Amino acid sequence: MLLKGRKVVGGTAEGELVVSRKPLSFLGGVDPETGVVTDAESDIKGQSIVGKILAFPRGKGSTVGSYVLYALKKNGKGPKAIIVEEAETIVATGAIIAGIPMVQGIDVSRLKSGERVRVDADRGEVEVLNGRPSGGG
Repeated sequence: MLLKGRKVVGGTAEGELVVSRKPLSFLGGVDPETGVVTDAESDIKGQSIVGKILAFPRGKGSTVGSYVLYALKKNGKGPKAIIVEEAETIVATGAIIAGIPMVQGIDVSRLKSGERVRVDADRGEVEVLNGRPSGGG
């Protein structure tokens, strides 16, 4: 399956998806030292985003979240790429300063955690490389 969106930050990445159905806050919502989601309201609380492709509808919360995303990358605990439906300022700025490939305009409801994807942010493309994981992911 190939999904078309738009480039926010260029680059390519391939890896396993972690998909949140809810908006994600990086400030207080993701531990910059471990890369584990700590947001009590998140449907992916307790999951690691380290070295994964992170997909979620949009960011929420403080503009300081941009710097948390940068700190994740600097600490080697960030995602390989970010896929969002709506690239609002907080997440877009964080991805830009961290140099994390990012694509917007993707319907994340079509993605499942555990799937393997290839992100070509330069082309605004997300390609699902395998079928849906067993057990509903």
